[in-house]
Amino acid sequence: MSTTEELITRLSADLRPVHRLAPPLRRAAAWLAFAFLLIAGAVAWHGPRPDLAARMVDVQEMLQWIASGATGVLATIAAFQLALPDRSPRWVLLPLPAAVLWVGTLGFGCLADLLRIGPQALVPGMSWGCVGFILGVGIPLSGSLIWVLRYAAGIRPLPVAAMGGLAGAALSAAGLWLFHELDGAAEALVWHVGMTLIVVGLFLAFGRSWEDRAAARFTAA
Repeated sequence: MSTTEELITRLSADLRPVHRLAPPLRRAAAWLAFAFLLIAGAVAWHGPRPDLAARMVDVQEMLQWIASGATGVLATIAAFQLALPDRSPRWVLLPLPAAVLWVGTLGFGCLADLLRIGPQALVPGMSWGCVGFILGVGIPLSGSLIWVLRYAAGIRPLPVAAMGGLAGAALSAAGLWLFHELDGAAEALVWHVGMTLIVVGLFLAFGRSWEDRAAARFTAA
């Protein structure tokens, strides 16, 4: 029969030191720096929109842009907080005020366009640029965030995945505004917010399968 000392020796033979995670805000800042560099590169590649200077002195337009960017930043912070078991699940509400302001400014713009142009202002055209950029940049960005937070599979996979999807899509929409012209607020509402919701939906579906796989591994163990 093994002695206690021998048992402890065998159990500790393959132990490896555990590296403590950096604080969530520091890790969120590092990922956001990566996201900003990627989006800045895309904006530089396309070139700024011709009417950017005029748009940046328009209060409603600037609120819309700031709100979309803030939604992405706050969703990122929420994802890193939710990935920790000792944090409140209410962190999922962090990006809500910015998201409401984002949609609200677009809704106000739709109303202003309706009063100025008439019902035609509420008929959005097709914008493949919006679709391609938000999906093409937002999905990889969100995927990189989920990869960084992959250890959260056994903690809160669904809200972490949702916040990851919102972060990548909202930041992409903010970057898109800097170089892509739209015909009106209705078009921005449909394509910016609509594509953001699609990305969030995709990552919610991923989060559900992520949760199921984590549960299956726990049951098997």
